Parts: sequence; structure tokens; C-alpha cells
Amino acid sequence: MNRLLALSLLSLTPLAAHAQAGVPPAAEQIAAAVLPLPADMRAGARVLGYRSAGKLEMLRNGNNGMTCLALYVSRSDFHVACYHDGLEPFMARGRELRAQGITLLEQVDSARFAEIASGRLKMPAHGVLYSLTARDKAVWNPAAATVTGATPLTVMYMPFATSKTTGLSEVPVASGPWLMSPGTAKAHIMMVGSMGGR
Repeated sequence: MNRLLALSLLSLTPLAAHAQAGVPPAAEQIAAAVLPLPADMRAGARVLGYRSAGKLEMLRNGNNGMTCLALYVSRSDFHVACYHDGLEPFMARGRELRAQGITLLEQVDSARFAEIASGRLKMPAHGVLYSLTARDKAVWNPAAATVTGATPLTVMYMPFATSKTTGLSEVPVASGPWLMSPGTAKAHIMMVGSMGGR
């Protein structure tokens, strides 16, 4: 087999097609996307990622009420996130608005808050989100399915919570819990710290 024929055949493999399109294989995306979760929750999470550039779709179904996103594929940094399924309408609506060209967070939130107030968009009483973020994708090692140097963040959404209803400070701290966006539909407890045993 000559070199040209060998290269032509290689170009037909699914893996090469992914590489040419800049989209990692689904298995790699799944491994990266579930990393923010505690280890015992990773196997059961639903995963959304990319089969083609720019189109977020389901890569794996789940059964534990958590959804993970392989967002690092479409960003210049490394970012993956997982959240409780009760938050899916809120998160999905944000993605829809951004796809329509509404990119400023204030405008996205304004639209979602209006829809929540009208009853069109439903929010759960509470729901958790885990994420890992780093400035450089180099922290992600696909061969080992590990990440180093990414900052973990855990957020507990509690719509309309305030300092009075939770006992939490609204002043940001470098380590420990505090309440962000108090009194709004996306009020949430920020829990900053190490990944521990994840």
C-alpha cells in the first residue's frame, strides 16, 4: 500500500474526521465533562457535547439527575460544568438566547428573569452546579483523562434567597460559602475550595 493510499484511508476514519473538524471524540468529551462531579456520580450523568463544531447535543444519556457539558470544545479556555437536571430549563434558555445573538449576561438574565416572573420558565427550589475552569486547555490530558491546575467551583442555586433567609453573607470570600445575586431568580451560594476527594 503506498503512502498516499494509506493517508486517504486514514482520512476516512471517524477519529480523523473528528480531528479535522477540531471536535474531540465523544468518549474524550464525556471523560472531561464529568470531571467536576464527585467520583461516585460521574458514571450516571447525562453528557452534552459536540459531534460537529458549534452544535451542542447529547453524547450520553444519564440516570442520576445530573447533566454535564463539554464546553471546553467550543472555548479557548478549559471549562466543563455539571448541574442538576432541575436547572436545565434555566440553562437551556440561556444557551438559546446566546444562540440568538444576545451575548451580554445582563441581557440574558433580564430575559430569563422576565420569563420566570411570568411563569413561562420554571426554576427549582434549589439545584447544584459543579465546574472546573482554567485559562489554558493544556491542563487537560485526554490520554489520562485527568486535569491539573483547574479551579473547582460548587454553586447551589436557591432562587430569591437572601442573607436573611439563609444566614449567609453577601460579601465574596476567597474560601468558603457566600451568597451571590441575592433576591434574584438566580440567587446562589458560591462554595469555593479544593476538589477534595473528587
